[in-house]
Amino acid sequence: MGLNRRNFFKLVTAAGAAVAGSDGAAHAWQSRAPSDSVGCLVDLTRCIGCRKCEEACNRVNRLPPPDRAFEDLTLLDKKRRPDERTYTVVNRHVSGEIDARDQLVPTFVKLQCMHCQDPACASACIVGALTKKENGTVHYDVSKCIGCRYCMVACPFEIPAYEYHDPITPRVMKCTFCYERVHSENKLPGCAEICPVEAITFGRRSDLIDAARQRIKKNPGRYIDHVYGEKEVGGTSWIYLSGVSFERVGFNALPETPIPRLAESIQHALFSYLWSPIVLFGMLGGVMWASKDKRDRSGNGKKGGGQ
Repeated sequence: MGLNRRNFFKLVTAAGAAVAGSDGAAHAWQSRAPSDSVGCLVDLTRCIGCRKCEEACNRVNRLPPPDRAFEDLTLLDKKRRPDERTYTVVNRHVSGEIDARDQLVPTFVKLQCMHCQDPACASACIVGALTKKENGTVHYDVSKCIGCRYCMVACPFEIPAYEYHDPITPRVMKCTFCYERVHSENKLPGCAEICPVEAITFGRRSDLIDAARQRIKKNPGRYIDHVYGEKEVGGTSWIYLSGVSFERVGFNALPETPIPRLAESIQHALFSYLWSPIVLFGMLGGVMWASKDKRDRSGNGKKGGGQ
């Protein structure tokens, strides 16, 4: 079989499939999750939709003032997402639950970066601008960012936002988990500190999961038996309890497998078994040499036939 263009691509495809299914690929991926990171437990049955967490987040992170006051609760009539000016938002969902007075019971949901245990955004970032810190925070380093926005595509929670309005020094914006306050100043995240009904509990992630399980066990009629964020996409630092199905209040149904696992396993295996792109360039050189040799032989044959 000659090494023509079609056969070359067949060879590359076969090589990629082989390493993706090899034992080396299965062991290439390494979890970024710290052994005992911090986190926040959000109890949606306690949240009253006061937006105090939004106010504290804005102040602590020195974000631009909102277009409408934090006391304006009419914003809850419209579903919102965190953006480049707002790291966290509270939405109101009416899921159909009715109280003793035959009134619909709203469920208020706080949204922000989930600070995944194995963050897809950090895996997608080609320059290391996003990293998983030892305390569990997914940290953003603006000095490294090149604005590729791969993190925005990779995030399963659709959280990172981009400063499109700033053409000079645009940044990727998301919840910082109040990294300096928590890591250096030994304080609570701003939202957890201000919550008037203790809907947000800050602590070690492992302790929070235990506490969530205890709440479900002690009051099974109040909660559904699901701690959201315990296992979704490998686990998140923000975990939730709810009295209604999470899908009914806007949460995505996600697999337990960390998103970076498959992509990184294939990538690492390719580099391990093919010895980096040098081999690919060598194979391309082989194609070029074979094509040149074929042309030379074909030319010689024509000359010989004409004599």
